[in-house]
Amino acid sequence: MSTQAFELLGTSDRPGPFLFTCEHASNALPDGVQPSEGDQKLLEEHWGWDIGARDVTAQLVATLGGEAVATKFSRLWVDPNRDSKSEALILTEIDGQQIRFNNAVDANERARRLRDWFEPYHDAVKRIGLARSEQPTPMEILSVHSFTPLYLGKARPMEIGVLFNDYDERAWHMEEALIAQGFEVALNAPYSGKPPDRLIYSAQRHGESLQVPYLELEIRQDLIADAKTAKEVGMRIARGLVEYRKLCR
Repeated sequence: MSTQAFELLGTSDRPGPFLFTCEHASNALPDGVQPSEGDQKLLEEHWGWDIGARDVTAQLVATLGGEAVATKFSRLWVDPNRDSKSEALILTEIDGQQIRFNNAVDANERARRLRDWFEPYHDAVKRIGLARSEQPTPMEILSVHSFTPLYLGKARPMEIGVLFNDYDERAWHMEEALIAQGFEVALNAPYSGKPPDRLIYSAQRHGESLQVPYLELEIRQDLIADAKTAKEVGMRIARGLVEYRKLCR
């Protein structure tokens, strides 16, 4: 299934232990929206999407089964990993550069983007999650994102970050399982799921709603910059997730 807001990966005929979500899977704009040259540059960078995250998500579903919900619009259009009341929901400038397709966003346009893109994505996650929760095997939510190797000129040494808020012990198990696959892993880095940052809005929203565990993975983009490397990393993470589930028993 696919709409202007989201696509579904995988199939309900092969239920797996995870419902995967990918909130920054695309850097696309709706039909008819023409970005300026400066806008297009931002769209192609991390500001516009999480490079490689969709490819990893697709590989996880292919390997482990289950389903994933992935966006089909840029986070610059409206960010589904931010609270609807957040000032960062729709950015109008980045480092002093105006985002021209967001210049005229008023209350009505903000409401339209929430109605037509933001909420349909989250409604799909909720719908798939409710259907999956009827299966006898326990489910948890895993949100897949990526991050830049450099930030403000400083290298980020971790290869995968495990972001969490309420599920500390599961995060420790995830860290152990991914380290066993050869990854350099950090907890709540390069961003944090705990206050005051709480940068796991989508995973937390649906985990709490469905009353299931939830975590977010942040993968360094240079590891998954093309389809081949993303597939390889996705397979390694999938092996780690199998061991993680064993550790959680």
